[in-house]
Amino acid sequence: MKLNLNVVAMFCLATSIAAPVFAQNAGADTYKAKCLMCHGADGLGATPAGKKLNAASFKDPAIVKTPDAELIAAVKKGKNKMPAYAGKLTDAQITATVAYIHTLQK
Repeated sequence: MKLNLNVVAMFCLATSIAAPVFAQNAGADTYKAKCLMCHGADGLGATPAGKKLNAASFKDPAIVKTPDAELIAAVKKGKNKMPAYAGKLTDAQITATVAYIHTLQK
C-alpha cells in the first residue's frame, strides 16, 4: 500500500510539473499560427502586417499591466483591427496563448 501511495505521489508531482510545459507549447503553437504574422516572434508588432494594422506591442507597459481576463476578452471579441477568435479557438487555446504572450513580455 505504501508503494502505491509513493507511485501516486510521484505521478501527481510529475503531472504538476509537466502540465505548464504542455500549456506553454500549446500557447506557442497557437501564437505561431494565429498571432505571429502581425505581432511578430518577439511580440513587438513590428512586422509589415503589424505596422500596417498598428498591432500592439506586448512589451508596452500598458499591455504588460493588463489583466489576463481583459487580454482573453480582446482575443475572443477582437480589438481595433484584430479579428475576433471566439468560435475559432477554444477557451483553452486562448488561455494558453495569453500565457505564452507573458513569456514574450520578459
